[in-house]
Amino acid sequence: MSEQLVVRLGSTLEDKLHWLVWSDSDQEIIASGTLDNAGSLSTLQQRAANRPITLLVPSSDVLLKNVTLPSKASRKALAAIPFMLEDELSSDIDNLFFAAGPKQGELQAVAIVSHDKIQQWQQVVADAGMQCEKMLPDVLALPDNENSWSLLSLGDDLLVKQDNWQGLQGESLWVLPAIEHMAKQQPQPVHLTLYSELNLPGNLANIELEQAPADMAMQILAKGALQHKFNLLQGDYKLRKQSNQQWKKWRVAAVLGAIALTTSLVDKGVEAHLLNQQQTELQAQITKEYQRGFPNGGRYRNIKSKITELMQNLQQGGGGVSMLAMLSQLSDAFAVSELHPQAMRFNQNRSELRIQAEARNFNAIEQFKSKAEAAGFEVQQGAINNNGSSVVSSLVIRS
Repeated sequence: MSEQLVVRLGSTLEDKLHWLVWSDSDQEIIASGTLDNAGSLSTLQQRAANRPITLLVPSSDVLLKNVTLPSKASRKALAAIPFMLEDELSSDIDNLFFAAGPKQGELQAVAIVSHDKIQQWQQVVADAGMQCEKMLPDVLALPDNENSWSLLSLGDDLLVKQDNWQGLQGESLWVLPAIEHMAKQQPQPVHLTLYSELNLPGNLANIELEQAPADMAMQILAKGALQHKFNLLQGDYKLRKQSNQQWKKWRVAAVLGAIALTTSLVDKGVEAHLLNQQQTELQAQITKEYQRGFPNGGRYRNIKSKITELMQNLQQGGGGVSMLAMLSQLSDAFAVSELHPQAMRFNQNRSELRIQAEARNFNAIEQFKSKAEAAGFEVQQGAINNNGSSVVSSLVIRS
């Protein structure tokens, strides 16, 4: 989309916000203004409608560094950057987020910001009912000038860009002395391009001033931000589309509901009489319980309705008591032999239970048959298939 909403946050949530709606195709300002504080961001909801949002954040809260890495560094090498910089940082690296920037030769750019700060920025936007697609340290949005530093005034702040990955931002009270101090360290005079009309002292040490066309500050920043490829929102902070988030929330709720329902059915029915020894395994594999309990159940729209229907079919109008009683009497045989039913069919008129079951070996099937016959049942064994690690056999059990 050619129209973008660009918002620049202040150094604190109480500071003024600057915003601008920019048309990239027409290269013109649609609307612009300031807000009293971050809590007023929700008033821009209408401006943000259907427009991507870019958030400029104070560079004073972001450390921009360059790290030397092999030209063909792997992802593992990128993951090692926090440990490479650990001794240079005053904060614990576990509390910091490292975002990879552009790479030139062996120099890998990296932006470092505290998790608390980036989460605070995201929360400001979320509280306003919006989504931010891009987040950029404000000084990176300043124009790039070869062999020249760039300076811009925005509200009470000065923004300075020294090269494509270095700059500073803050109140003019300390930024100007800082610029002069850094310029004194340079072997040649520093060329400083001004993008705002400022009354700077003419005797700044080792600094040569040049006045650029003074466009609106937010216009300059908006154009630079939209052209810059870097985005702080990486990894865990990368934007997930709202529709995907809603689907994930719904899916989690559905899965939890199905787990709760199936667990209840297993606890009250089959597991209580037949699968006591498999309770731990079944709970770990709850998503497969429907297919395991009802292999011929077919598709379903509503798992609760489908399982209720299948249970009613098993009960066969009240005959389910005999079936469950039969299973209960066979529970010792199942437990001792560790025979695992794969399919089951009950004929009420014949008082006959047909099962296809899996066992460790032939002896386990014989052990089940012996136990069942000792409990007063007649067992007819069908063909046995050897699957290598187990055997599968059909059994007809009559009371």
